[in-house]
Amino acid sequence: MTELVKLDSLVTLHYRVATADDTEIVSTFGSTPATLQLGSGELAPPLEACLEDLPVGERHVFLLEPHQAFGPHNPELLKRLPTSELPNGGTDIGPLTLVEFAAPNGAKFAGLVREIDAQAALVDFNHPLAGKSIRFEVEVIGIL
Repeated sequence: MTELVKLDSLVTLHYRVATADDTEIVSTFGSTPATLQLGSGELAPPLEACLEDLPVGERHVFLLEPHQAFGPHNPELLKRLPTSELPNGGTDIGPLTLVEFAAPNGAKFAGLVREIDAQAALVDFNHPLAGKSIRFEVEVIGIL
């Protein structure tokens, strides 16, 4: 009987995440496979959900619409901030720079600078893949 992946499994696998037009974002195919503890946050929950009940040794491709993957792009998560609130006052930061911020509780979160001038920056706090359809390819090598 073939062992199947459960949502709390420790799995070794190859995976590839790409946009719907097949622009690769990350891939372990052709290199060392990943070993992940499902449910621990190492892999995004929508991608983990695809793994449930997969058998060892088969390759699967999942096409996820934005609402199934990282959600829609939320315009309310676009914020115009004074450059003085950016690290180092915004010096050495240009468009498409990922900037890390500290929340009042000490947690860290990132935003992508979409545009910047001397006074302000437009920062996008959406997940970089929000609003995008995703192609998730996976091959489970083993369940530990």
